[in-house]
Amino acid sequence: MVLLQTLPAESFNQSSDLKGTAQKFMALRSQLAKHNLDAYFVPSADEHLNEYLPEAKQRRQWISGFTGSAGDFLIGTDYAWVFVDSRYYEQADMQVNANLQKVCKVGLEDHQTVEEVLEELAKNTTNQSQTLRLGVDPFTITVAQYRLFSERLSNCGVEIVPIIENLVDVVRSQSPWAENEPIPPFGDQPVITLPESVTGESVVKKLERIRELMDKRKASILPVTKLDQIAWLYNLRGWDVECNPVFISYAIVTKTDAYIFTNTSRISESVSQALAGQVQILEYEQYIPTLRSLIDGSQNVLVSFSQTTYGTYLQLKEVKAKIINGEHPIETFKANKNAVEIDQMQQANLKASFAKTLTLKWIEEQIDAGISISERDVANKIEGLYKQQEGFYDLSFPTIAGAGANGSIVHYSNPNPDCKLLNGDLLLLDSGSQFYGGTTDDTRSISIGMPTEEQRDRYTEVLKSHINCAMQKFPKGTTGSQIDGIARSSMWQSGLDYGHGTGHGVGVFLNVHEGPNGISKRVNQSLDLGTINSIEPGYYQPKWGGIRLENLYFVKAVKQELDSSQETNPNKTPWYEFESLTYIPFDKKLIDRSKLNSQQITWLENYYASAVEKLSCFLTDEEIVWLKEACSF
Repeated sequence: MVLLQTLPAESFNQSSDLKGTAQKFMALRSQLAKHNLDAYFVPSADEHLNEYLPEAKQRRQWISGFTGSAGDFLIGTDYAWVFVDSRYYEQADMQVNANLQKVCKVGLEDHQTVEEVLEELAKNTTNQSQTLRLGVDPFTITVAQYRLFSERLSNCGVEIVPIIENLVDVVRSQSPWAENEPIPPFGDQPVITLPESVTGESVVKKLERIRELMDKRKASILPVTKLDQIAWLYNLRGWDVECNPVFISYAIVTKTDAYIFTNTSRISESVSQALAGQVQILEYEQYIPTLRSLIDGSQNVLVSFSQTTYGTYLQLKEVKAKIINGEHPIETFKANKNAVEIDQMQQANLKASFAKTLTLKWIEEQIDAGISISERDVANKIEGLYKQQEGFYDLSFPTIAGAGANGSIVHYSNPNPDCKLLNGDLLLLDSGSQFYGGTTDDTRSISIGMPTEEQRDRYTEVLKSHINCAMQKFPKGTTGSQIDGIARSSMWQSGLDYGHGTGHGVGVFLNVHEGPNGISKRVNQSLDLGTINSIEPGYYQPKWGGIRLENLYFVKAVKQELDSSQETNPNKTPWYEFESLTYIPFDKKLIDRSKLNSQQITWLENYYASAVEKLSCFLTDEEIVWLKEACSF
């Protein structure tokens, strides 16, 4: 494979954007020279492994210009690369200037991964007496990611060099960027407490469960890096990250003590009182000194290699801590929602279903009346309906309203006021909200005017995939990868597929994307009772458009009639099924009923009956009439 032969950064002066990026690259390369590095890796994540980042930590976006919520950046002395998965192929092509950096579409045969690029760089730029020095901020990658890098690259002549000061931050702090693009304030938003009536469990009880599991693993200390884990553990929420009700912090749990490290100036008296006697509140900068001080050489520290930063790991190694790798107990407990959390999610998602349903009705009325509306109009409409609902706090991600060809951009997150909904187009509307107590995420694709036969065919295939997944019963222990294959099966029979996972886990008044559960070929975690997952198969064709149909579901036990043999068999495997949290009609103009089997038709009829029943109490008589018509097919 041929590496991109980029011209030197200083040779570009055709436009301000190009020149600005080139100047940033030049400044970053000067930092490489200062640290004797051959390359520097900038992952999407920050010190807390966030997917959605506070503005101050959007380093990869700032340096590369690519704004997707996932994707990595690598810069060498002469080359630069942006690595994206299939969700961002089109977006990256539009945002990344090919004169300065190459888009590597990971998963395509002719495109390289980060490791493959580094292997080739090492082969091309070193001799037997040299190694390629790769710099990385150890607080922006997990222990697992570092180990994978190390195992893959150590035999290829690549040395990974941890650089504690983030080099992108260094460049951002320099003139002219310090004056023209100053780093925004960080970690200064209010923090609130949630009562047990919303969380279903007290901080005391959560700490007890964590410590019980730590005892089983013979661990005395548990560092916590991820923000949603900290928010869940201490029943707190904040607004430091757009669309995610979390706050910048670290935490440590020991056998007898619990700590939270954050900007204490924004901690109110009510928060202090809620944590009093259970949690010590310290300044954010005290995390590392406190962690190091707790190590005396005789205690085991529980570290989830996939949930903890390599920077934390290095600090523990420096003080000779005994490290135990294992699943993070908070991540597991957080995923299995209790009855109160499920109830909160049901309430929040009914509000969101009401908003999306009325938005679909409004779009239809505008089109029928010949009124021109844009992607931005649609986004404004649904966001306005969210805000009218009691308990609304924020969106759960930027609204995706992609008309026509824009619908094929999986994470198209900037609805255009100049892009009108035209007859013959498809509109993909993916939106979500944060309500007090619950998080929502749902997607519908609709036709503008009368659809083509191709549009009906593709839509019906996606709908069949959704229904097959949603109605699937499965035994305890079934993994997300197994269900993913079931969801794709009917589309595969038609020679169709989609590049993203079928579904992701969802937090409760927390991050809209959470693990460890999900429905994807890469998820080997079982779908346990109380977990919440999206089901969202799709179809995307560049310049044609996209289709995605998404509901949220929680996993519950199947109610079964037991015969005498089952009653005497206590070891019988439990069976689970999905129950929907989302109730929004599908576009009946796009459904080809003749392609649905009897089980799929029954599922859809039952789903529609539930939608009418659950939404009617929110609707006027006229709106109920419209909903019933929309739910007939």
